[in-house]
Amino acid sequence: MQFRDLKTQYQALKPQIDSAIQSVLDCSEFILGSPVAELEEKLADYVGCKHCITCANGTDALQLSLMSIGVGRGDAVFVPDFTFFATAGAASILNAHVVLVDIDEKTFNLSPKSLEEAIKRVRAEAKYMPKVIISVDLFGLPADYPHIRRIAEQYNLKIIEDAAQGFGGKIGNQRACSFGNLGITSFFPAKPLGCYGDGGAIFTDDSKIAERLYSLRAQGRSKSSKYEHCEIGMNSRLDTIQAAILLEKLKAFEHYELQAVNEAAKWYTECLSETVRTPFVPDGFYSSWAQYTIMLKNTETRDRVQCELKKRGIPSMVYYPFALHQQKPYQGMGRSDAEFPAAMRAVKTVLSLPIHPYIKEEDVYHITQVILKNA
Repeated sequence: MQFRDLKTQYQALKPQIDSAIQSVLDCSEFILGSPVAELEEKLADYVGCKHCITCANGTDALQLSLMSIGVGRGDAVFVPDFTFFATAGAASILNAHVVLVDIDEKTFNLSPKSLEEAIKRVRAEAKYMPKVIISVDLFGLPADYPHIRRIAEQYNLKIIEDAAQGFGGKIGNQRACSFGNLGITSFFPAKPLGCYGDGGAIFTDDSKIAERLYSLRAQGRSKSSKYEHCEIGMNSRLDTIQAAILLEKLKAFEHYELQAVNEAAKWYTECLSETVRTPFVPDGFYSSWAQYTIMLKNTETRDRVQCELKKRGIPSMVYYPFALHQQKPYQGMGRSDAEFPAAMRAVKTVLSLPIHPYIKEEDVYHITQVILKNA
């Protein structure tokens, strides 16, 4: 059994993907070929933003977004404590000051209450200038953007939506990647929409920011000449083969994959909700289910369940075994576990189960029976 079954997906889409790859080989436009621009146009249309700028990976998408709005030394960037390291690392590499914020235990996303408390604390200390909130759509569920946006407007902060796991999610009719001043996603193979290597994209309605991003992803190149540069940028381009693959996979994602993975999540919830803490999706929200993550009673129960699943050839993952304040680069902040109670409970009890658009109901039943007997 596969955690995210990319082999089955490839077999389902093999003729289209093979043809798309061959077309790139035939035309030999390997860097910034026409499929890249076509993909950017289709992604922008899908998300509902004016501009989509592709790049080499999701981490670069975060760093480029921060660079495009001038984040640097002396600026405070607010980041959830329970997320993948890149969310904070992209700010730190630009010498910004990362401010870690606890999560909402029900959704695993940034807690608006903890966010506002952190903003007030930083303003009172007056060492750093509050500038950006990086909110994360963890496990596929959009963060509480109606609330986060009100806070950002009150304190004059920008929002970058880290939808590396959230592409396809929605609040009402509005799609993930469109909730902030900028939104980013990742095309890492295991993401809701993944390519066959690394890739990422940035979304914005701001034409000036978009123009700067096109320059920044190409070493800060000017519009007039590929050898004239306006500023220091990055070498971060999505290659043409990955764009061609994503064009085909986007069709399947829209046509049936997103609906199928939501059906799989429903099967899990129906089987498990009376025994373990199943994922919470607020009214009006729609998840793209990058992971289906349950919470067990304690670490011992989590470890026992994971061990029993492994014995039966069922993969599972702990996302994440460390909160950011526990990671070595951020231990110097002196933040204690007690300051992040929701994040620490997640670290100790979460377990992510196999989920993808091609999983069968009988496989979900088999997995849940193991959990029910050992939870």
